[in-house]
Amino acid sequence: MEISDFKKSIREQAIPPADLPRLLQALWWESKGNWEKAHQIAQAADGPEAARVHAYLHRKEGDLGNAGYWYRKSGHKEAAEPLDQEWEAIAANLLNSVKSR
Repeated sequence: MEISDFKKSIREQAIPPADLPRLLQALWWESKGNWEKAHQIAQAADGPEAARVHAYLHRKEGDLGNAGYWYRKSGHKEAAEPLDQEWEAIAANLLNSVKSR
């Protein structure tokens, strides 16, 4: 799936595509305005990419202390770019990792 297809699914669908990996589902739900569902998904996942999504969600929420903790766990520096740019970078990275499997 390309980033344009991912964004189109957010605009046009009520639920995420069935084959969408969990961390992309988290970004999908956050974009639809359901932060809680996105957070539940990120919180249940493990690994550095899950921590990065979790960090983004807390940054979006405005809880910068909690976001900092998750950035450190992810191995990424704390984001300074606009939230929409960070979201796009994370989504593109996750989509690329799905393609390379």
